[in-house]
Formats: sequence, structure tokens, C-alpha cells
Amino acid sequence: MLTELRIQNFKSWADTGRMRMAPLTAFFGPNSSGKTSILQLLLLLKQTVESTDRAEVLHLSDERSYVDLGTFGDILHKQGAPEAMAWSLTWTGGEVRDSQAAPAQDGPSSLSFSARISGAGEPIAGRPMVDCFRYDLVADSPIFRFAMRRIGNNYSRYEFASTGWELQRPKGRPPFVSPPVKCYGFPPDVLAYDPDTHLLSAVQLQFERLFGRVYHLGPLRELPGRQSIWGGSRPSDVGRRGERVVDALLAGAGEQATISRGKGKKRRSLEEVVAGWLKELRLACGFRVRPVAEGSNLYRVYVQRDRGGPEVLLSDVGFGVSQILPVITLCYYVPEGSIIILEQPEIHLHPVVQAGLADVLIDATKTRNVQIIVESHSEHLLRRLQRRIAEEKVPASDVALYFCSMSGNGVSALTTLHLDEYGNISNWPQGFFGDEMGELAAAMEAEAARRMAAAGG
Repeated sequence: MLTELRIQNFKSWADTGRMRMAPLTAFFGPNSSGKTSILQLLLLLKQTVESTDRAEVLHLSDERSYVDLGTFGDILHKQGAPEAMAWSLTWTGGEVRDSQAAPAQDGPSSLSFSARISGAGEPIAGRPMVDCFRYDLVADSPIFRFAMRRIGNNYSRYEFASTGWELQRPKGRPPFVSPPVKCYGFPPDVLAYDPDTHLLSAVQLQFERLFGRVYHLGPLRELPGRQSIWGGSRPSDVGRRGERVVDALLAGAGEQATISRGKGKKRRSLEEVVAGWLKELRLACGFRVRPVAEGSNLYRVYVQRDRGGPEVLLSDVGFGVSQILPVITLCYYVPEGSIIILEQPEIHLHPVVQAGLADVLIDATKTRNVQIIVESHSEHLLRRLQRRIAEEKVPASDVALYFCSMSGNGVSALTTLHLDEYGNISNWPQGFFGDEMGELAAAMEAEAARRMAAAGG
């Protein structure tokens, strides 16, 4: 699980400051305030890890990337910042194994990673280059630090440094080494100095595994077709636009896997969990996926809106079911311990369902040990979170809330919302969800003016 994140000189952010990342972390704020950019940094790292080009420092875009960020110059903060971006993150839950049982120990560890990336000068101007990166490992021993730094203005020579652990460098070898692999990996000549413990490889692998556990659902979800073809494959998720949600449901049914609903509760299939939530949210009384004919690879999704009513195709009901279906499915389909990034999951949902969505997210974090990072405009979702904290359904420590705003000079600012154990927020930003009282007062004034005008006429 991610426990801390900081971003510097990235798009509209000069510096987010250190952000605590909880099992359920939510970012609120007006449009174009920088909320999405925070999520984009994580997606940028995920697609960089998945890139097959080991020389590409940051995989900024292609036709299959999670986010299209253009060029390195496009993502640099423009407000007087140096031509470099940086980030740091801390996570837990991995195991760093050392074949000689030293210096690190087996078992859960806390790992931190930080990096600074700048634009190269001539003759490769604008190309991102690694200035430095560093791993900090904390297990049952003191901190072990492994770092790489670029030497001067040379774009091909780096030096390796460590604290708490010594690299076994052969005598006579020069101190400088090759450039890093991507923005986070040790080059082969550094790994060659660690033939016994493989500690550097293990630390680097944990970074890759962290982003291998990240799943994303975008804000624009596809409308369902009348039927879907399923060839028996198991998708990793429901697709960036929810286009593979039927495949995921069928794969879950085919594996006959069951999902824990908490201690003392009966395990249920993925389809049963989804159907249960649709019923809880009063969107459908029945839900099932079945083939068009026996033995067919064509499938249809049927929804029963009211008890005793007819089953209708998902494509023939309103937006609500089709828009929330990928959200619910993703939360219970991905492996336990995953990190789920949701952009505006409340789109096209009735306010009552938006509030209920908070219960879905809380339940998934509690019963499946997933971390959910959400960007939202929904006051109803936030209010339900506050209520559940007051009701002790979720501790305040398991929730981190932030408000993003934009200053007049185009720089994003982050406000940590102070949440107490009763769900109260003590530092509501002005205009958080608009000016409700101002709107009511203006409406009353308009009514009074019209009545007076009518009486006078």
C-alpha cells in the first residue's frame, strides 16, 4: 500500500508537499485544479514500468498508454521552476529477500523511492534524463540506502552510492557506472557488483511489483452493447473505459472463485457480490450474465429493475447501472492488496447512489485489503464517508481527504482536510461544493423582489 506521496514541478504542481496516503484516499476540488495530475503521475510510472524500452526514462505516451502526456516539456511545471521534475513515494507490504539473510531481513518492509528527472541539453535537448534516484529500505534493521547520481553534465556517466551496505566493487574498476534503466532501475554493471545477495535486484523488483498492482478506471466509461463476445480469456481488469467488464465477470464465474465478505460471513461469487451491491443501491433487484444460447460465446447482461418485473438487457436500462457496474466489478475482481485509481466514479449517478458508492469503496478496502485512490466532485460521496466515520464503520485514520485549488498564477495548491474521529472536517475550504447558502439567499431575494413588483403592479 502507498503510504506517502510527494510531487514537485509536475504540470500545475510546484510542490504538493508530503501527502499521507490512506486505504481510502480522495481528492476533491474544482475542474482544472490539479486533481487529475496527481493520479497521472502514478499512471505515468505504471506505464513506464510496463514499457519494453529499457532506455526510455519516462514512457510519456503511445496509443496504448494509460495517460497521454505529450512531451517532457509538456509535463514540466512552468511557473519559474527549474527544468526538472521530482517525486517521492513510500509503500509497505512487499518482501525484500536477501539470499544471505543480510543486511535486510525477510518479511514486510517499508520502502521509499525518490527521483529527479531533468531535460537534457544539446544535442538531445528536451529528452528526459535521470539526475538521481534513491531507494530507502526499512525492515527490522536501520535504513539501507541505495542511490545513483549523474556526474556533472555528463549524460552517460553515473555514480552509485549506498549507506548501511557496501557494494562489492572489484579492485581497479572505475567509480562511474552506466545510466539507469528507465527512471528507477540499476544498470547491469551495478547489478554485477551484487552477485551474492541480489539485494539491489530485490529492491528494484518491489518497485515494479508495486505498479504491477495498480489498476485504473477512467471517468468516461463505454456504453454497453447488446451482447459481448467472450473467448475464455481472463483480463487483468475491466479496461480503462470499463469495456471489459463482461469479460471480467465471466472470467470470475469460470474460475468459480469466491470473495470474502468479512469475518463470519459467507463467501460469495463475483456475480453475487455485484448483484448484491446493485440491489443495495436500489439500481436493480436482479442481475446476471448468460450466453445467448447453450455453448455460444456470445453473452448478454440482464437486469431486473423491480421484484417480479421482467429481465431486460443492460443496454436498455438507464446510465446508472452501466456506469457503476465497472466500478463495483473492478473493486472485487482485482487481486487482494491491489491499488485502484478511480476517476470520477460518480458520473451519471443519482445523488443517492453517489452516497452509496462510498459504502462500496469502504467495504472493498476493509474486506479485500485494496487501496482506493479516487478523484471526485461528489458532495454526497463525501458526506457518506463522514457519516460512516461517525458511525465507526471505518476509522478516520483509514481515510485521507484533500482539496485541490488553483491560484491566479496557474499553480495548484493542496489542502489537507482535517478529519476528526466523528467525521467532522474542521477546515472546509471556501466554496468547497459551491455556495449553497448564497444560492438560497439569492433565490429568496429574487422571490421577494418579484412579489413586491407584482404587488406594486
